Amino acid sequence: MSLLSIVLIILVAFEFFYIWYLETIMTKSDSTARVFNLQPADRKQPVVQTLFKNQGVYNGLIGVGLIYSVTFAQASLEIARLLLIGIILVAAYGSLTSDKKIILTQGGLAIVALITTFF
Repeated sequence: MSLLSIVLIILVAFEFFYIWYLETIMTKSDSTARVFNLQPADRKQPVVQTLFKNQGVYNGLIGVGLIYSVTFAQASLEIARLLLIGIILVAAYGSLTSDKKIILTQGGLAIVALITTFF
């Protein structure tokens, strides 16, 4: 795997660690409300906080998986590609069902990183 691919994959991992941070630790913050387009009343509802924290754990694990893929994994290229394809598919689904810009904001860097793994 090229150095460019490794750097981009690490950046994607940091993006998912940031999402984890917003969803799990800063659930009620203005930053979280702005990023996820939440109304102030919505972000304070216990059910929303629970859902965010649950989803945040998944996003954090994606970040861990990406870091693992470029550091310790025996099949680093395959693991990285699998996770990047999953990220892109989820971003595409979110773009179709929620907000069109998700494909770029959540999937854009993953798309570029995936492309670089083929060169």
